[in-house]
Amino acid sequence: MRIARIDVDGATRLGIVDADRVQPLAAGVELVDLLTADPGQRREIVGRSGDGPPLALSDVRLRASIEPTTLRDFLTFEEHLEGSLAILGATEPHPVWYEVPVFLFGNSNAVVGPGDPVAVPPGCELLDFELELAVVIGEGGRDLTPEQAGEHIAGYTLLNDWSARDLMAPVIPFGMGPMKGKDFAHSLGPWIVTADELEPHRRDGRLALELHVELNGVPLPAGGDNSVNMVWSFEEMIAFASRGTDLRPGDVLASGTCGGGCLLEYWARLDTDRVPPLRPGDVVTLVAEGIGSLSNTVVAGVDPVPLPRARTGQRRRERSWTPPAGRP
Repeated sequence: MRIARIDVDGATRLGIVDADRVQPLAAGVELVDLLTADPGQRREIVGRSGDGPPLALSDVRLRASIEPTTLRDFLTFEEHLEGSLAILGATEPHPVWYEVPVFLFGNSNAVVGPGDPVAVPPGCELLDFELELAVVIGEGGRDLTPEQAGEHIAGYTLLNDWSARDLMAPVIPFGMGPMKGKDFAHSLGPWIVTADELEPHRRDGRLALELHVELNGVPLPAGGDNSVNMVWSFEEMIAFASRGTDLRPGDVLASGTCGGGCLLEYWARLDTDRVPPLRPGDVVTLVAEGIGSLSNTVVAGVDPVPLPRARTGQRRRERSWTPPAGRP
């Protein structure tokens, strides 16, 4: 089943996509109702909730496939990691990358949908895209095992994790993440494909979907990647993310950029003259086997509002320590 969020008479509703048609559902049906249902329950909800005749997909405005409750973005494709290290002048990943599936949190307030414009963030000269596969949590859970985690997957969607590379570069060494370099846009869409529909695409216990990017209608020359190449499975990522915390319906966990899924990897081997960064008017399309495509157009942004330098030289306090009662 393909679950879309669509505009109907000025309101966002759910719709079920079938080929080039979409069946709107009644206004009272919420996405969480479908995410937390098993396949049989989901078909039952959809069967009794159709509202009006099917619509041509080309006549419908698609919204972001989900407005996530949380958005975790992992780093699971080795080829992308190698390209990222090369542009930083490094040769070996940090040892922790081999021990746990590392991730950062995205800005769930910055989610955009298919066809929505993406503005160049203030002060950015090196705008990039990132092709990622994302999993949507259905049933919530905590401290899950990888074997349990599969039962908590409602479906999959595409994520374009837009990146302002020049805004990231000076702040990443500080150790608090990419900050404004990742704070401005995350595209999600075109819809959620339920996990049962993608089961035939499994290989060696992992989802195996062909992935590639098109820039202004032309596939990137180096080709794409396949999700089977993720070094951590989605089940392992979910298990790690659930350690000591609750995953909830509507949480999104993304794979990280696939090999050949961004301009950064080309810049690592060529340069920004031969491979220019994104500019207003560029159309970026992500494509995933079994899911579909997600396109956005880059538009001009605004200039950054200037800030003063940090105020320094403030009074320091003396520090002393008396152990609280009962503590050594």
